[in-house]
Amino acid sequence: MNVLDALPVSPETAITVMAALAAFGTVCVVWAALLMPDLMRVRARRLRHRQNELRADIMSQRRQHKAAAVGLMRRVIQRLDLLKSKTSGKTSERLLQAGWRSKDALVTFLFMKLVLPFAFGGVTFLLLDVMHVVELAAPMPLVLPFAAVGAGFYAPEIFVKNAIARRQKVIQRGLPDAVDLLVICAEAGLSLDAALHRVAQEMQRASPEVAEEVALTSIELGFLPERRQALNNLVTRCPLPAVRGVVATLLQTEKYGTPLANALRVLAAEYREERMLKAEDKAARLPALLTVPMIMFIMPALFIVIIGPAGINLYHQFLG
Repeated sequence: MNVLDALPVSPETAITVMAALAAFGTVCVVWAALLMPDLMRVRARRLRHRQNELRADIMSQRRQHKAAAVGLMRRVIQRLDLLKSKTSGKTSERLLQAGWRSKDALVTFLFMKLVLPFAFGGVTFLLLDVMHVVELAAPMPLVLPFAAVGAGFYAPEIFVKNAIARRQKVIQRGLPDAVDLLVICAEAGLSLDAALHRVAQEMQRASPEVAEEVALTSIELGFLPERRQALNNLVTRCPLPAVRGVVATLLQTEKYGTPLANALRVLAAEYREERMLKAEDKAARLPALLTVPMIMFIMPALFIVIIGPAGINLYHQFLG
């Protein structure tokens, strides 16, 4: 008896089914090979995930340490009742002008102002009077620790003052561009809140400090009961004549309903002209500033090149 005759189907049907199964298996194998994950990509994804986990752990530990340190400083400041002093309000305003808006900024500043005089004085006394690192005359080892105490007392003030000056310089440099963008947004029909929000987004890369101040003003315009207060807060954070001019223009448009674009266009042209005048002033002072370096470094080399050969010839003629 033939084997093919024992099959329940015809040989042609059996061969067709087997061919179909083989084709289906081939397609499945090829599809599985194409869908095989890239091992390098999977490994890179796992590494990134692990790095994010480690970074999160490190940041959480840092936050815990920072919270513990701030808690210690806050307890010391509250025990000495320094937050209720008369100068704390002015100090908070100066910290805002320096760009430090954290609720713990005032506590950190007061703690540093309290601790640094003792730290500077103690370290100076230890180095000069105990370890004798530097041998000085009789009165100096006693005078320098007191001078270090004074330096530690004024060091936080000087640091904050320099931070305010740097920030105001950066804001002064980036404000004309922000006003130009505000003019464009006002001419496009945006409201003041939307225009400030848009300017903050566009200035984020060019001048983060200006973008931060403008964004904060936009937020305050949305939730403060009086819009004037939000604009006055901007002047408090940035006590610059240019910022006062912008705020005065915005308050005028809010009060009298004058076109915002026209007023800002005049202000932007004035700021551009002022920036050009400052650039020309720096260019005009450049020759005077280069005089001393030329006398000290360029002129001696020029004299050596010019007079050197003649001096050598005279030396060989008379002494050779």
